[in-house]
Amino acid sequence: MPNFIIDCSEKVLQLKAAAEIMQEVFDAALSTGLFTAPEIKVRIHPFSYYNNGNTLNDFIHVFGYIMEGRNDEQKNNLSKAVVSKLKIILPEVSSISMNIEDFQKVGYFNSKMI
Repeated sequence: MPNFIIDCSEKVLQLKAAAEIMQEVFDAALSTGLFTAPEIKVRIHPFSYYNNGNTLNDFIHVFGYIMEGRNDEQKNNLSKAVVSKLKIILPEVSSISMNIEDFQKVGYFNSKMI
């Protein structure tokens, strides 16, 4: 935990390599001090087909899924850190955003817990 899922228009990957975009998200998350490196997981989904406000403007949206327990300020700082990093490396992308959702400890299980 945490998981960061990056949705983006396919053209974004022509501007920067997927590995570089994912590394920036990883580094931004790590820089907040909320997580250790082994905990952070990042994936990317490029979209060929999309409607972005009735345009084909490029976009990036990061979905952050973190374990409950962080306060609003920590979550806002995390979102700001990620979006700021992405805006630096992809200034030509006008729509960059992120939201964070909490995993509840109740009902969560992974293979390391066996």
